[in-house]
Amino acid sequence: MRALLVTSVGVTCAAALTLPLAAPALSAPAVPSASARPPSSAPESPGAGPPSVRAAELPLAASRADAEAAGSTQSLPLEPLTAPSDRSMGPATAGQGLERRSARPFSLVGVVWDDADAELHGTVQVRTRAAGSADWSGWQDIETHNAEHAADLGSDERSSGAVRGATAPLWVGDSDGVEVRVLPEAADPQNRSAAAPLPEGLRLELVDPGPDPAPEPAAGTAPEPARAVPPGRTATTAAFAVNPPPPTTPVVLPEVLTAESEAASAVNAELAPIGATFIPALTKAETEEAANAAAGAKPYIGPRPGIITRKGWGADERLRERQFAYTRTVKAAFVHHSATGNNYTCKQAPSVLRSIYRYHVKSSGWRDFGYNFAVDKCGNIYEGRAGGVTKAVLGAHTLGFNTNTMGIAVLGSYSSTNPPAAAVTAVSKLTAWKLGLFGANPKGKVTLTSGGSNKYKAGKRVKMNVISGHRDGFATECPGARLYKKLGKARTTSAKLQGR
Repeated sequence: MRALLVTSVGVTCAAALTLPLAAPALSAPAVPSASARPPSSAPESPGAGPPSVRAAELPLAASRADAEAAGSTQSLPLEPLTAPSDRSMGPATAGQGLERRSARPFSLVGVVWDDADAELHGTVQVRTRAAGSADWSGWQDIETHNAEHAADLGSDERSSGAVRGATAPLWVGDSDGVEVRVLPEAADPQNRSAAAPLPEGLRLELVDPGPDPAPEPAAGTAPEPARAVPPGRTATTAAFAVNPPPPTTPVVLPEVLTAESEAASAVNAELAPIGATFIPALTKAETEEAANAAAGAKPYIGPRPGIITRKGWGADERLRERQFAYTRTVKAAFVHHSATGNNYTCKQAPSVLRSIYRYHVKSSGWRDFGYNFAVDKCGNIYEGRAGGVTKAVLGAHTLGFNTNTMGIAVLGSYSSTNPPAAAVTAVSKLTAWKLGLFGANPKGKVTLTSGGSNKYKAGKRVKMNVISGHRDGFATECPGARLYKKLGKARTTSAKLQGR
């Protein structure tokens, strides 16, 4: 796969912004320095950013303790289970897990293993204890995932040596106790004592997202030119759920993150000031005017929606690799559900995002957050993988079809639960604008070339909807049957917003 890699130093800032990443946690092998990856010669997409430059290798600006103050990961090796509490779940002696135990506070869990190409055929379940109480949840299923959300085979990110197999992450809320069991499928359905082997190196990952961004200084100080999402929004306000108003409570990150954050902010500098926590919405006329002023603008485009930036949801920019990766264009959008469960409030959505981000990078060994955008149940839209919201950023969302596409994750699990109307509307607004930047018709079809998946072999040309579900490119339940059924409506609404 050909992708343009751009270092953050090439965006806007001086050498202070080219600091290498903090060492990864013990839960994953060290991610190679982004500067070690050779840049591609692929041409830039519209607004793809500056040409490739090599990052300088400079000492860390902050201590590891400072980095961990923004979140942490506990990685616990699983042990053989000799007497599962429910033998009907699988062979009695083949499972692995951990008995009930206390742990440092965490809010998200997942299971990883050594070989990213190995599949986990079985059931993964967890129960947790609410922080500061004696209350344990019932058993909750964790989606086994099996590489369907990942960088393409043969890509730099997949070949880095850091990538691991992983289940979907599950949001469990503030917790300080855990029990987990991984029970394999029977290798022979007629003989349940013969178990399919589990992948080697199974580990339980307990992720603490760290604190929310700190409040802006009190009145009397210089005002922040861009505003962030209010910390207490809920789904109870109908007007907000359908059309989120501009945020009213600015937030800022700890000072230790400022230099690294500027690099991620600079790629959006034409939309909002560097360091902004929110990219404001524009009317259709304003959006068309801005698009017409840009090279390669196309005639159909929806109004730009408001977007919460990485700084707005509190992304620790020291976790990701230093370079940004781009492809030529954006031909299609793949819609996903995060499979993290629906037990979160919209106020907690930034914490959910920080947890997924840490799980993708520290536990799974990816270069950054996997999806290009995320949408919460209240219809808020979030910047995902770093590199610029108007640009063709290479993601790790749909194995085999990451090139020239974008991935949108709706936070939650929608196999048996209907997605909120606000979330579907947000997908329509986002695709009308972003696909419009690249001339794509949301109701149209597009032919993509597979990079290799369990559904299409590498090199196969596949005709798909411009707005597709993850299952269209990979044999998976994602984005859940209930969300998948809403994609027709999303296509129609998105096209109308473009003026088609």
